[in-house]
Amino acid sequence: MNAINDLWPEARHKGVLRLVTAGSVDDGKSTLIGRLLLDSKGVFADQLQSISGSRFSRAQGDALDLALLTDGLEAEREQGITIDVAYRYFATPARKFIIADAPGHEQYTRNMVTGASTADAAVILIDAARAESGTLLPQTKRHATLAKLLGLRHIVFAINKMDQVQWSQAVFERIQASVAELARRLEIPAPRCVPISALTGDNVVQPSPHMPWTTELPLLPLLESLPLTFEAPQTAVRFFVQWVIRHEGSSTQAFRGYAGQLQGGPLRVGDEVRVLPSGETARVRALQRGNDPLDAAAPGDSITLVLDREIDISRGDLIVATGAEPLVTREFEADLCWLDRQALNPARWYWLKQGARLTQARITAITARRDISELSTVASSEPLQGNDIGRVQIRTRDALALDDYSAERATGAFILIDGASHQTAAAGMVRLRA
Repeated sequence: MNAINDLWPEARHKGVLRLVTAGSVDDGKSTLIGRLLLDSKGVFADQLQSISGSRFSRAQGDALDLALLTDGLEAEREQGITIDVAYRYFATPARKFIIADAPGHEQYTRNMVTGASTADAAVILIDAARAESGTLLPQTKRHATLAKLLGLRHIVFAINKMDQVQWSQAVFERIQASVAELARRLEIPAPRCVPISALTGDNVVQPSPHMPWTTELPLLPLLESLPLTFEAPQTAVRFFVQWVIRHEGSSTQAFRGYAGQLQGGPLRVGDEVRVLPSGETARVRALQRGNDPLDAAAPGDSITLVLDREIDISRGDLIVATGAEPLVTREFEADLCWLDRQALNPARWYWLKQGARLTQARITAITARRDISELSTVASSEPLQGNDIGRVQIRTRDALALDDYSAERATGAFILIDGASHQTAAAGMVRLRA
């Protein structure tokens, strides 16, 4: 968040909401983001001129193809689909936004996971014309499942293309009922459904005269009202050491600090902390952000921490507050979203990256997988294939400090890396609770 605060000095006061748009192919994700950018005055004149004369435009007549504002790759514009995650930034008087436009095609589910991994909220689009009967598409279910697994605090369902169903309240209510059932089975609390037309702008920023029957806020005011992460209750101190800073000089000038981003907190000068996995304790002698001394640091701050005594600390070690330590173990259970084209191989070692810590790991057992069509978990020991979601047992070479993902995302999340191809093989979420 500090990088954003540097770009926007008032961001800490107005707040920054990170969100990802998801859904199936052609649900209108890129068009929606283009509409938000256009209506919030986040598009320059030369950008509008560029897309108005684009040979890839699929808009009729003189209308603008707003999807071209986010689909920047030539392959995306040729095919009319999103392939990679596109990040866009815009602001309103109430809030700053960072939007990740995720691909809808099942082949690019890994890109959606990437975009959602740092998001606070998800906007899942549903094509009202294709879901007119109330039947949701498999990829809509998949993205809702992933948003829930990844712990996104807010999941909003935008029922798009209402203009293609003549602004029908009956169609919206059928889809809303299906969404409510999906949310119930996935245990998504308080799902919000907003009827919109990204193409025409109805109910995106301003209420639509075509849908006087809706009682929900338009999409942008709803997003402006969502509580932010840093407004959540205080959490346990979690600080991965990313860099050890040393300055050798005289005894009065020698300096040893530990740089990284504070993931949980707050952390104050004088607090007692424990270094994991060694278990050594010390007190915080000083905190710095850049060259500025701090009395306390908040979650999201990039800081340098100085302790009151010398301890053997390396990159990847975790510093926590005493009395609120995570579990230190070499064996644990996790949910995996398998992203590699090569199936999971239990006989192989994979690299496991958790925060700044890197070690090797093996999958010792596969116990279950998620059936996206039926929204159920079934017992299975079959190796996970691309885009499968399953529950596994993992053993690592080195001890890791772990929290349940639902409690602490920083220490409950990890990725598996194929040692041969160096591709990200899986995104994992630690499960320490039943």
